[in-house]
Amino acid sequence: MFERSLALDADHRILKEQALRFCARECVPHAAAWDKAGQVSRAVWEKAGAAGLLCPTISAAYGGAGGDFRHSVMIIEAMAETATTGPGFSLHNDIVAPYIEAYGSEEQKRRWLPRMATGALIGAIAMTEPGAGSDLQAVRTSARRDGNHDVISGQKTFITNGQLANLICVVTKTDPAQGARGVSLMMVETEEVEGFRRGRNLDKIGMHAQDTSELFFDDVRVPTANLLGAEEGQGFFQLMQQLPQERLLIAVVAASTIDYALGLTIAYTKERKAFGKAIFDFQNSRFKLAEMATEARIARVFVDRCIELLVAGKLDAETAAMAKWWTTELQCKVADECLQLHGGYGYMMEYPIARVYLDGRVQKIYGGSNEIMKELIGRSL
Repeated sequence: MFERSLALDADHRILKEQALRFCARECVPHAAAWDKAGQVSRAVWEKAGAAGLLCPTISAAYGGAGGDFRHSVMIIEAMAETATTGPGFSLHNDIVAPYIEAYGSEEQKRRWLPRMATGALIGAIAMTEPGAGSDLQAVRTSARRDGNHDVISGQKTFITNGQLANLICVVTKTDPAQGARGVSLMMVETEEVEGFRRGRNLDKIGMHAQDTSELFFDDVRVPTANLLGAEEGQGFFQLMQQLPQERLLIAVVAASTIDYALGLTIAYTKERKAFGKAIFDFQNSRFKLAEMATEARIARVFVDRCIELLVAGKLDAETAAMAKWWTTELQCKVADECLQLHGGYGYMMEYPIARVYLDGRVQKIYGGSNEIMKELIGRSL
């Protein structure tokens, strides 16, 4: 591993080691069982909370660790480096909780964030619908005011943590006539309402241990106090403000997974023999590995620079989009090349590279498809 330019303090490095140990102890041994069940256990969330791996960037006043984005990066990297793709910790830690801290009232923050930090509340964000993906203005889920409640009706799909989440940030239309200005974010505590239903735990080609679900809101009544923000109609702009961080999270996963896949493959090719010599000793293998190692270095340097910009409050949407699309394309390319170098064994699920190959494909889709990323960049040129 080359010396990274990203400035990391001792506490960042300690957290990384702690997260690696946690994943090795509490996640890796259960991966096959979680794959079969289609979700992780609720207990692993509570254990992660006890280990200090939930809400690392949230203020200590609300139960978090009070760290910066680099602390989240340490946890994400540890998960990628152990192929721990089941627990949706990052969405909970780095998307849902920051929405509440950034836009929630004092009462909302004190009500929800401490329980998110312990794992008692598991967060999800319900954006995507059967007819609305990257185009968030097209959502049809609505919330109409009825006295001191809002009544939510609609359907969501592809929702990470969908089977386990009991605190869901729902993207709704509070005024359909206003387009983007009619979008609001409503928090739903699923155990406190009627009319909320979980649909199928969706059958995916990868990420089998991560519960990804359909959700239904059949006239779900939530207090008007569950609105995020001082008034209705702020949701689209809240989403846009947070999307650079969400897209950088995906790039962090990509860069870390690339390094992990490359390490697996270098070790395998040095051990596996064909025609009397190690696979690594064939020039084609070394050239392929050399190309991937170079691209991995470029990805890591770029992503680390984006992390520095985000911590400084200077990461713009276009640069985040560049990081997201380029690193995820590279992740899938590297996974394919690494699987090829494993030969037939790479196609077997008992070899970790097979999981890397399958789990990584969605990276080019969620958080805004890579085609959307290029469109955003193109408009800024």
